Amino acid sequence: MSNDRVLKQAVLDELEWEPSVNASHIGVSAQNGIVTLMGHVESYFEKSAAEKATRKVNDVKGVAEEIEVRLPIDVKHCDADIAAAAVDRLKWSSTIPRDAVKVKVEKGWVTLTGEVDWRYQQNAATNDVRELLGVVGVSNETTLKPKPNVSNIKEKIMVALNRSWFDPAKIDVSAEGGTVKLTGQVHSLVERDEADAAAWAAPGTVLVENNISVR
Repeated sequence: MSNDRVLKQAVLDELEWEPSVNASHIGVSAQNGIVTLMGHVESYFEKSAAEKATRKVNDVKGVAEEIEVRLPIDVKHCDADIAAAAVDRLKWSSTIPRDAVKVKVEKGWVTLTGEVDWRYQQNAATNDVRELLGVVGVSNETTLKPKPNVSNIKEKIMVALNRSWFDPAKIDVSAEGGTVKLTGQVHSLVERDEADAAAWAAPGTVLVENNISVR
């Protein structure tokens, strides 16, 4: 119980420290390393920032995110306005191929579809639209184009992990086609995310099943 109290306070302190988050409307609970975030914020970007800050805290093994986005009263953007802004933002992106990502908006929730070449382009699309005023959530349903050469994915990922700042000895990698499965144990969610990113960066990866646990 005392460890849960310490972890809860550490998360609260991190949220207070993060300048892009107004922590006054966010509640935190912790149980056995699983942190639940509650309350409300004024933008989807702030909601994402709160989760990201929480994941950086030592001893956090998982995050249950139940924060609600409540737009300020003076924010009145219809779905058509949000969709137009999202399309414009994506058009100006130097990362995402032109017209590769399509946008649908329903009650402020943005759904992205289409096909891109790399995982980082999927992430860039999400990041581009989540900062727009009026957005309450983002579902990224874009897919990755299959790559003709998917051999040696496992070896390439292990080489990348060995270049990383944490010890990858506890991580096992298996690959079949473009699907990569990660298992094992690490010390933090940051390390888990790092392994996930390394797997997605390998040429030929189209899906990552990250089953790494945080001890």
